[in-house]
Amino acid sequence: MKITNWAIFFVLILLFVFVKNALDQEDNRNNLQLQVRYNRAVDTATQDAAQALLTNASQPQESQYQSAKNVRINKEEAADTFFHTMYLNFGVSHDPVGQQVLNGYIPALLVIGYDGYYVYQFEAYRNAAGETEMRHVWSPKKPYAYEDQDHNTYNFTLDDYVTVNRAVDGKWLEGFRRDLQGDSGIPFLQDEASYDAARRTTIVNTIQNDLSATINRYNMLSKQYGVSYTFTVPYIDQEQWNNTIDDAGVLAFVQGIPLGNAYYNNYALGGARIMKQDMYQGIVANGRKYYYSTSSCTSDYTAEELFTSPKEAARKGYQPLNCTIGYQK
Repeated sequence: MKITNWAIFFVLILLFVFVKNALDQEDNRNNLQLQVRYNRAVDTATQDAAQALLTNASQPQESQYQSAKNVRINKEEAADTFFHTMYLNFGVSHDPVGQQVLNGYIPALLVIGYDGYYVYQFEAYRNAAGETEMRHVWSPKKPYAYEDQDHNTYNFTLDDYVTVNRAVDGKWLEGFRRDLQGDSGIPFLQDEASYDAARRTTIVNTIQNDLSATINRYNMLSKQYGVSYTFTVPYIDQEQWNNTIDDAGVLAFVQGIPLGNAYYNNYALGGARIMKQDMYQGIVANGRKYYYSTSSCTSDYTAEELFTSPKEAARKGYQPLNCTIGYQK
């Protein structure tokens, strides 16, 4: 073969390599842009869902334990908002078939509440035509349950409020750990550090184990419908878990969306923390009506009324309490 032929041959090889690299770079660039877009869509949907979690909830009525984390949640509104935002961002808001396809990439949606959590998960059912389909349904509320070495059982919350069944006599105790520790006779309640560590570990492990079972069950169901992708529980670092169990919120999982030669997998956390309003209690002491903020003062007098602002209390004839009748915190 002439040297010119060899030269042409090598030029063609190099041209092929250059073209392939250029195409690969273009594909990678497009995939990266898609990934950024998907990330934004999932994060936005999850944040919207977390905000909707508090929709139509009368939070002052829910503050009976004076805990900023004990908020009433609306899980149905949160799920509807999440999927609505996802449909908009993925361009299928008016496409029922596209919505069904997108739903298949969302194996689980968790709603984390004050004293338990819910899982929005797939379940097989028969439609009106007798055909088997899959849809998301809510699990029952699942508590953060724990049993200590003395066989006392606990239902934890996102703060120190706890319900305890005492093993020695079967009596139920309820209240903040600091209020129960003295009279309960339960050593576990007297060690704040050990208690908090066990509470956090219990909540995280309970959710992780349930999530793993949920996704495994979805894998078995989806295989029956020809889905080849295997869904897995993503790794979530400890800091993220600490944020997850600090307040009520939404944890969303999106997996298996085709992305070039790979698949898009992501999860997102949306916290539903609210700035809790000061509550004002109205009392009658020595024939006079007083009000005080529960965040700065307390009193042994029974509260006659509950207000959300000083103006509201004043309109009812109450005057501010300077904590000489009550006890300053």
